Amino acid sequence: MSDMQIGQPQAANSGGGLKIPILFGAVIALLASNVWLFLQLDKMRGEMDKVQVQLEEKLSDVRQTATASSQTSRRNLEAMQEQLETARRQAAMAVGQAKVEADTKVTQMAARLENEQRKTKEQLSTEITQKVGEASAVAETKVNEVKTEVSAVKTDVSNTKSELEKTIANLTKVTGDLGVQSGYIATNGKELEALKRLGERNYYEFNLGKTKTPTRVGDIMVQLKKTDQKKNRYTIEVTVDDTRVEKKDKTVNEPVQFLTSKARQPYELVVNQVKKDVIVGYLATPKVMEPRK
Repeated sequence: MSDMQIGQPQAANSGGGLKIPILFGAVIALLASNVWLFLQLDKMRGEMDKVQVQLEEKLSDVRQTATASSQTSRRNLEAMQEQLETARRQAAMAVGQAKVEADTKVTQMAARLENEQRKTKEQLSTEITQKVGEASAVAETKVNEVKTEVSAVKTDVSNTKSELEKTIANLTKVTGDLGVQSGYIATNGKELEALKRLGERNYYEFNLGKTKTPTRVGDIMVQLKKTDQKKNRYTIEVTVDDTRVEKKDKTVNEPVQFLTSKARQPYELVVNQVKKDVIVGYLATPKVMEPRK
């Protein structure tokens, strides 16, 4: 009878040992599911990395707690088993009332051992459930934050695209001073930014003062010769392919065109503002350079 009672706690201990790895397996499966979800939000990868670190810290706490609890429980069980073994030997040697008292003591100790095992398993289960719940709550909060940020980015992109389309629709095409149909002409910084986003040509902004030597703009040289602020007119000298070309009395927002050996399409220089001895505008060059034959 005593041998059978001692064997029962050992079987219960073995069953508890199997349930703990199963609980850890569930935690790991939940972690993998969260990681898979985070990887879908590619643009916010940095934020999801933080979530993963937090999850790992929570799970590390669970492991440490479970390890400490398991070690404490194992020491208690070993001490109780030693006591049971001692009591069993005493019961075998006793007679009469002494044997009855020993059997009773063994039974009580077995009950205590079983109760301790049950409490240990319940405590571990509660702690693991609590840690997993906390980790899941953190993950859900971060996912919601990422979704909100992604939605805001999409809204900003949509608004920017709509504004760009409106700006492009307001742009005009005119004929340059060489009689060649020009592309879209920008009359201010907002329209120039729209042209850059459109990506049809290369654009180089400039703010040129009246100087004794030419100034490089893109791959050409430009020298301001004269300005007439009241009439919004100006005169410049452009150096292209080692050749100087003077453009006299040009007006604001007029495409000033000139040919180069680097491209079949003409370069276009547009001045948006004429100040005293200063002009402000941009140079537009073809996106694809094809040497003239």
